Amino acid sequence: MTNLSRRDFLKFLPAASLPLMKVSWPYIASALKTQQPDPSRPNICVLVFDTLSAKHVSLYGYDRETTPNIARIADRATVFHNHRAGANFTSPGTASLLTGTYSWSHRAFHLHGLVEERFTEQNMFSLLPDDYYKAAYTHNLLVMSLLHQFRGDLDLFKKTRELCLADLQFADRLFFQDYSPAFWSEWLFLRGGETPPASLFLSMVDKGRRFASKRQITQGYADLFPRGIPNLHSLFFVLEDAINWLEEQVKSLPQPFFGYFHLLPPHEPYTTRRDFVDIFVGDGLKPPDKGDHFASQGNNQTYLNNQRREYDEYLAYADAELGILFDSLEASGALDNTYFVLTSDHGEMFERGIRGHVTTTLFDPLLHVPLLIVKPGQQTREDVYTNTSCVDLLPTFLHLTGQPIPDWAEGQVLPTFAAAEPAQDRSIFALEAKSNPKQAPLHKATATLIKDDYKLIYYTGLAKGDVYELYHVADDAEELTNLYETKPAIAADLQAELAQKLDEVNEPYQR
Repeated sequence: MTNLSRRDFLKFLPAASLPLMKVSWPYIASALKTQQPDPSRPNICVLVFDTLSAKHVSLYGYDRETTPNIARIADRATVFHNHRAGANFTSPGTASLLTGTYSWSHRAFHLHGLVEERFTEQNMFSLLPDDYYKAAYTHNLLVMSLLHQFRGDLDLFKKTRELCLADLQFADRLFFQDYSPAFWSEWLFLRGGETPPASLFLSMVDKGRRFASKRQITQGYADLFPRGIPNLHSLFFVLEDAINWLEEQVKSLPQPFFGYFHLLPPHEPYTTRRDFVDIFVGDGLKPPDKGDHFASQGNNQTYLNNQRREYDEYLAYADAELGILFDSLEASGALDNTYFVLTSDHGEMFERGIRGHVTTTLFDPLLHVPLLIVKPGQQTREDVYTNTSCVDLLPTFLHLTGQPIPDWAEGQVLPTFAAAEPAQDRSIFALEAKSNPKQAPLHKATATLIKDDYKLIYYTGLAKGDVYELYHVADDAEELTNLYETKPAIAADLQAELAQKLDEVNEPYQR
């Protein structure tokens, strides 16, 4: 085995013991006409690594060398340094990215949230030109629920399980037309979810089946993944399979194309490949102990630091695969007429007693995400420090393809892409509202307003009443000093603007 590359190792594992995926091609490549790139019809390839916080990316100043390949790609990319997600977890964050609207508009702000019906015709896939070939794939079943809503505009909708070693879900097999409610029902009643299963017997049978499959896969890959096979929501995968498939797609899709590819790493569990296990042990990194927040989950800092290290090692694995993908695409000429976009749906947090991202807080480890765009032919780096948001991607892609930007879009064309530079003092928002009813005013939520160098966080619906925090993020990137009491004039201005915005979005839901 020591003489095999890790890709050869993956190819030659005993197929008899593992339900390995079979690639299903959407068309026969040899039947396609040879196409010459048209600069007026550029391809757009969006690659999302789930749960990738800019606070852990060495390009953005992190003290660990987690992402040397992102740094290398940045040398010929447009790098956005103050880019924020629209939410702190997958469903609303991805929905904002794909619709160009904040959560209070698309309303997919629950853990298994779906967008309002009108956004099935108001999203990236539907608004880009009809002659664009549109392809999408995701490891994340929450994202698959959203893509399922948009499937009418997809030419290629690759099912999650087709690039997984095993996926023990039933929903899309039995109820594909109603996949999203079926997935949610399966999660709640058969797998336990947040309520007891409807049938104890079925639950026990299912758990036994899942345990046997997981043990079989874990044992088969134990040498390559000593912390366990990458997994989430009862699916098991290796990142290499998706990277290899994505590489072939970008090289062979009909042009022009728009591709949205949403991969899970570094989302938990942090099961990195063997060559990245413990690479940061003893490196001396000492994150500041910020104490417990009122939303603390009770985790001590030692545990959080260990979890941070394992996340960073998983991120390093994802970065290595990104480097392989980018180099191959560049060498083949596939990027000659392609905008290559790298970003994330939200970040991850290891501080204030909180681990992960399912929280009510909106600190920057959760919101500050990478955005790099390699333009066709770009050879030098551009750095953008203007505040930008994930809702800006839809207007930007429409601009690049010559389409009008709808008046309901809440973003704007990104700097360096528009004919005129955007205003420097624009307001950026984010929202957490997973406990708030979908069709109701936002009375149990956390909202954030970022403007200039300041960030206001507003918690409403708490037992202790409304709470505000104000940070000068330009000088206090760790958000250590709450200025709400000491900067009353600035706090009042931002508070008034945020209140006006919430009144505006709540008005249609008032009784």
